[in-house]
Amino acid sequence: MLMSNLYVGVTGLQTSQNALNTTAHNLANIGTEGYTRQQVSQGDRHYDTISMDPAVAHKQIGLGSAYVNCKQVRSVFLDASYRKESGRSEFYNVSAKALEHVEDQLQEMNGAEFKENLNNLWVAVQELSKDPTSAVNQSAFINRCAEFTESAKAVYKGFTDYQNNLDSKVKKLVDEINDTADAIHELNLKITAIETGGVEHANDLRDTRNKLLDRLGELGNIEYEEDKFGTVNVSFEGTQLVLTDNVHHLACDTDESSEGFITVYWEYAGKQYRDEDGNKKVDISGARVYDLTQTVSTVANTDVGELRSTLLARGDHHATWHDITEDSTGEYYNQNISQSVIMNLEAEFDQMYNNIVTAVNRAIEEAASNPATLARLKNPASKDSPSNYDIFVQMDDTDCLKYDIGSETSGFEMMPAGTVKTGFSVTNTKVNELLLQTPTLNTFITLDGEEDAAAAAALKSVFTDEIYTLNPSVTTKVDMLDYYNAMISQVANTGNVNKTLAENQEMTVATISAAREQIVGVSSDEELEYMIEFQNAYNASSRFINVVSEMLEHIVTTLGR
Repeated sequence: MLMSNLYVGVTGLQTSQNALNTTAHNLANIGTEGYTRQQVSQGDRHYDTISMDPAVAHKQIGLGSAYVNCKQVRSVFLDASYRKESGRSEFYNVSAKALEHVEDQLQEMNGAEFKENLNNLWVAVQELSKDPTSAVNQSAFINRCAEFTESAKAVYKGFTDYQNNLDSKVKKLVDEINDTADAIHELNLKITAIETGGVEHANDLRDTRNKLLDRLGELGNIEYEEDKFGTVNVSFEGTQLVLTDNVHHLACDTDESSEGFITVYWEYAGKQYRDEDGNKKVDISGARVYDLTQTVSTVANTDVGELRSTLLARGDHHATWHDITEDSTGEYYNQNISQSVIMNLEAEFDQMYNNIVTAVNRAIEEAASNPATLARLKNPASKDSPSNYDIFVQMDDTDCLKYDIGSETSGFEMMPAGTVKTGFSVTNTKVNELLLQTPTLNTFITLDGEEDAAAAAALKSVFTDEIYTLNPSVTTKVDMLDYYNAMISQVANTGNVNKTLAENQEMTVATISAAREQIVGVSSDEELEYMIEFQNAYNASSRFINVVSEMLEHIVTTLGR
């Protein structure tokens, strides 16, 4: 009996020592990011049963305490909420930053605002209308047109450069998702190997895995479940990413139809084939990770994840005015353009430029003082064309390459079938070099020797007629100066909305994180209390062993006599 009591004391020493080790481990990791507090569970060891016949009940002798379990203290609900809301926070952060960038691009470029150049052009038109025949006014007007064109190109190039930067970011995010999935799969194997025997718990490895799941939740919309073997299976955007024995990787496809932008697809679902030239290709039509035409919605969880937001902000091509005007229903614009921060602004900006350039050229071509018109009046057989005296002309391929922002057909592949791919865009227009050399070619003097006031008035109407709308979703018509102001206001308002949403999401994430930290975090005061408790238990077990030892010594000594 006494020998079994001695065993009880020994097990007490062992369990108390293990509990002290766990407490010390908690205190040592109090500042470790991602660490989860570990909690000791103790219980009784098996009892020895002594049969006593006849007896009302058999006698049982306890064998001491047991170190049953060392578990992590976590909330499954808070973990899931944190990962969902942190992904939503990243989504709106990316959108807010994109809008901040384009707003800066519109307001400032090399120290001069684009709006200043637009206003300068308007002032030059007003001065020209006062005295159309003035060589000074004519020269100033042509120079302002050139400044306006160059500044428009700089703004548009800023948009396209930012798109390219976002495209590079997409590749990095895809690589990170794949690396994270591989790491989770590797941890699954290690955790399963350690915990299969039912003796140990790989808590530190679980902490690492939970940290990876937190990051994966920021990158996209994930769902996950842990099976009875300790393996976590993860779905990304509704498709299996991490499985028990495999990982489905994401891949990047660069398609010429999207101007070289990356399209993210599931590598395992892409179908390989060879084109007419024998080159290997991948059909990703049924393997795309995202459908970016879906409406951004919290209910549908289409506003979750840094990768989705980056793809939406970037868009799938460099947009032009064709993306707005050449679909009368507005369906294409609403599905493919409006939800992209950059493409929407590119299309509206290019539409403004197209409207100004086209209207200015039309006013010059229809002017009674147009040199080509005067030549035909003097000589009906004259073949002189009004286009020879247009202010704005289209650039050739060499000029387009010089600006490195696309060509005349940039982005048109994404337009509906039957789209006419003509007209002036920022990327394909320049000021007529003949007029730059001789600004007074358009003299604004009619055949009768009078100044062409009608032509000057037509140029003014380009900026004052309220005939323009930003996009198919806006019905209010404005003049050209108000058009630009409306575009800036739209960017500012949308940016403010996204910034507010981002800030609200950050508060939500912070609240959930604080609630989660109350559970998983290590409290030094609490752990010190546990340490004192386990030290006292250790001391008690030690004294118990001493008492049993003295009793045994007394019995042996007594019997020895």
